[in-house]
Amino acid sequence: MEEGGADSPPAAERKEAEEGEDDFGYRLFPDRNKKPQSFLVRSLFTFHNKCQLMLKLTLETNPYARLLLEALKQSGCTVFNDRHFSCENCDGCVSGGFDAATSQIVLCQNNIRQQSHMNRVVTHELIHAFDHCRAHVDWFKNVKHLACSEIRAANLSGDCTLMNEIARFKFGLKGHHQTCVRDRAIRSILAVRKVSKETAEKAVDEVFDACFNDLEPFGRIPHSKADAKRAYRDFQNRDRYYANL
Repeated sequence: MEEGGADSPPAAERKEAEEGEDDFGYRLFPDRNKKPQSFLVRSLFTFHNKCQLMLKLTLETNPYARLLLEALKQSGCTVFNDRHFSCENCDGCVSGGFDAATSQIVLCQNNIRQQSHMNRVVTHELIHAFDHCRAHVDWFKNVKHLACSEIRAANLSGDCTLMNEIARFKFGLKGHHQTCVRDRAIRSILAVRKVSKETAEKAVDEVFDACFNDLEPFGRIPHSKADAKRAYRDFQNRDRYYANL
């Protein structure tokens, strides 16, 4: 989840949730429970139009997103813009989320105002989608599974690049990237699960080393667009390399 980022339960489970029980973060995405508006009505809202245009640019030009889209396709999970992305109004504290019940990425059109932000949110949520595609992730009952995907998303999406951390007025020397990844994973869990901070920290710490070092499908930590472009080229050449062995 990006500054939250949610993974949601089946509709039946959602309706059965009572006050005081875990709502799996759906409170952050109120449009998930509303009747879909017509295209004409949605097109009248500037936020929605801008969100769609920024999403299109990200999917067509951003190397992080292009690599993940290709990796998803090769894993048998082709992503379609109209089916797997939804621009919606969200709670003010989140920018996007992955709804595992529908395999859909939610983009918070009222909170994403810049292209660079859209690039990062789409990348973050596509990493969740990639994990959902390639592994049997129990998003709702196993907090360690959620923690692992949040660690990977924070590590590989560019959330913790030096420039982003400076923009947050956070500075550090040795090990700062790992600290950023850990902190953001914990924050994401707390945003979408009704668990204590201690529980979230324990889950993250128990899986941190394994999940931090799982660099698929990038093969490296892409600290910049240049890194992402190199990772994309390497990914495209994987099959060619193995075919020649």
